[in-house]
Amino acid sequence: MAERFTAALRRDLGTIESYAALLGILIGAGIFKVTSYAWELTGPSVILAYIVLAPAILATSVAYSVFLSTPLGWEPGGEYTHLSRTFHGYGVAFIGAWLKIISYIGALAFLAATFADYLIELMHGAVPKSASMPIAIASLLFFYAIHVAGVRWFGRLQVWMCALLGISLVVLIVPGLFAIRLENYRPFFTHASGGFAESLPPLFFAYAGFEALAQTAGEVRDSTKKLPRIFLRGILATSVIYILMSVVAFGVMRGEQLKDASAPMAVVASKYLPFGAAWFVTLGAVMALSTSVNATMLVPSRIGVMLAEDGLAPEWIGAVSPKTGTPITGLTLTLVAALLLLGSGKVFLALNIAVFALVVLYFLHSIALVYLPILNKELYRSVTLPMGRGLQLLAATLSIIAMGTLIVLMIRDGDTMKLMGFWGLIGAVLYLIARRNRPRKTYS
Repeated sequence: MAERFTAALRRDLGTIESYAALLGILIGAGIFKVTSYAWELTGPSVILAYIVLAPAILATSVAYSVFLSTPLGWEPGGEYTHLSRTFHGYGVAFIGAWLKIISYIGALAFLAATFADYLIELMHGAVPKSASMPIAIASLLFFYAIHVAGVRWFGRLQVWMCALLGISLVVLIVPGLFAIRLENYRPFFTHASGGFAESLPPLFFAYAGFEALAQTAGEVRDSTKKLPRIFLRGILATSVIYILMSVVAFGVMRGEQLKDASAPMAVVASKYLPFGAAWFVTLGAVMALSTSVNATMLVPSRIGVMLAEDGLAPEWIGAVSPKTGTPITGLTLTLVAALLLLGSGKVFLALNIAVFALVVLYFLHSIALVYLPILNKELYRSVTLPMGRGLQLLAATLSIIAMGTLIVLMIRDGDTMKLMGFWGLIGAVLYLIARRNRPRKTYS
C-alpha cells in the first residue's frame, strides 16, 4: 500500500502557483473582515497587534520549512506526517490532523459567507442581501468543481485571482497613505492591555492557515527546494501588507464607522478614491476571499490522502482519480461538511474553533522541531534548509512561547473549549477504531 495514494497525485504546481496559494489563503477574511471586529476589543492598536504577531508566525514557519526540506517535503501530510515521523507514533498526529480537518471546514464556511457579503457590496444594490446564503453555497460548489477538474486548474485560477488582488492592494494602500488623519488613531488603546491581549486570537486568523501550503507538497514540482523558501518570503511579504492595510484603514476612518460594515475595506476605499477605483478595491477583496476559499478547499482532502495511506482512514477517502489526479471523494466530503456548517448559522463559532485548533498544531509542530535530532536522527540528517541549528531552536522557542500564550488566552472561551473537547474526543475514538485494523508501518 506504500505511497499508493500520494503517487497518484500530479505535480502540476510550480513556484508562481505556490506563492499564489500561500498569499491567497493569507490575504483573505483576516484582513478584510476580522480587522474591524478586533477594533472593538482594542481600537487602532490592531496595527500593533499585527506587528506583534508577525515574528511569531515567521518563527512558526521555520519548523515547516525544516521538515519540508527533508524527504517528507514530497508528501502532502503536513503536520500529521511531520509529527508522526518525529515521535514514531500516530496518536497525537492523528488527533491533530482530525482537528485540522474540522478547523478548515469551519474556515471554509466562514470564508464563503464573507465572500458573499463582499460580492453583494460589489454589486451596489443589484443583488439583495437576502441572496447571501445562495451566493455562499454557489461559491463552494464552483471551487469544488475546479478542484475536481485537477490541481493545475486550481493553480491557474489562483494565480489570476492573486494578480487582480495584488493590483487592488496597490490601489488601496498607496493613495490611502496620503489620506490618513492622525487623530483617527487616538485613543490608540481603547481597552488597555486586556483588550489588546483579547484581540490577538481573532487577529491570528489573518495569519492562520499559512501551513496549508504544506498540503500542496505532493503536487509541487521540486517541492523540497521550493516550498521552504516560499514559506519564509511569502509570510514576510504578507505581514508587511497587513500592517500597511491596517494603517490605512484606521487612519482614514474611525473604527466606529467600520465595525458594522459588511465590507470594511470597500468603505475605506470609498473615502478617498473615485467610484471606479473604489469598486476595483472591492473586487480585490472578492478576489482575496476567492483565493482563500480556493486554497482552503484543498487541505482536508490531502490530509485524508495521507491518513488513508497510513491505514488510519478508509481507502476510499484517500483514493485519487486516475483521470484528474485529485481525491474526489475527499473533496466531496469537504464540500458537504462545509455546506452543512454554513446552513447551521454557527459559522463565527466555527471560526474560533478553527483558530484554536491551528494554534495547538503550531505549538506541537514547533516542539517536534526541537526533538527532531533526538528522536529521528536519520530524518534530521536529511534536512537541506540552509539554517543553523541554533537559529532553528531560537525560532522554535519563540513559536512555542507565542503559541502557548495564545492557547492560554483562548482557553477562557468556554463554548470554544467545550466544542474542541467534543471534537477531540471524537478524534480519539476514531483513532482507536482505526488503529485496531491498520497494518504496521516502518518510519523513516
